[in-house]
Amino acid sequence: MSEAAVAKANGNSVRVEIYDQSYSLRGVDPEHIFKLAEYVDGKMRQLSEQTATVDSLRLAVLAALNIADELHVLKRKYEAVASEYNLRASHLSTELDRALEETLEQSRLAG
Repeated sequence: MSEAAVAKANGNSVRVEIYDQSYSLRGVDPEHIFKLAEYVDGKMRQLSEQTATVDSLRLAVLAALNIADELHVLKRKYEAVASEYNLRASHLSTELDRALEETLEQSRLAG
């Protein structure tokens, strides 16, 4: 774990550090919370290197916008893949139904 997410797990409460600020967070999975805190800290530090802003609130908003953009790009990709798989599944289901009907028809003619 990086220094950004060094924390103590205390029951469901987890103490993390993001951009040199400590936060006490609650959650079921402390490791997951550490990873999220580390990710947000990394985004804020990356943005602080790319911009002249030293205001942590502005960096937090910029980080949130970057993360929201990543989320929406992934959602669009997921929806496109899910749509393609649904079309393929529908096509395969139709083909399977036809094959079963043909098999039943052939067994009726034979029997």
